[in-house]
Amino acid sequence: MTIILYGIPNCDTMKKVRVWLDQHGVEYRFHNYKTDGIDEATLRRWVDHVGWEKLLNRAGTTFRKLDEADRQDIDADKAIRLMQAQPSLIKRPVLDRDGALTVGFKPEVYAEIF
Repeated sequence: MTIILYGIPNCDTMKKVRVWLDQHGVEYRFHNYKTDGIDEATLRRWVDHVGWEKLLNRAGTTFRKLDEADRQDIDADKAIRLMQAQPSLIKRPVLDRDGALTVGFKPEVYAEIF
């Protein structure tokens, strides 16, 4: 099984999930949005699987700093454009296990998965 963990290294939640995975012996590849970016096809696949509403982090400072026009009338296409332009808008982490996606980190959910 191929496991890819998507996120930003300095995020507190990302630090917690990486420690959890390491402590439980789960091998994964880390995809850093800051250095590796994220392509539209991947974001579109994620949106098709979990919905843009779950994927777009509207609680973070990056979203709050957007222009008012960018925060209004969001649909899937607009959300994808925003997340591709500013990957910090993507909820973290996104865990991809051969196409099965988990968004966010809850130890009890990860315990069920692994």
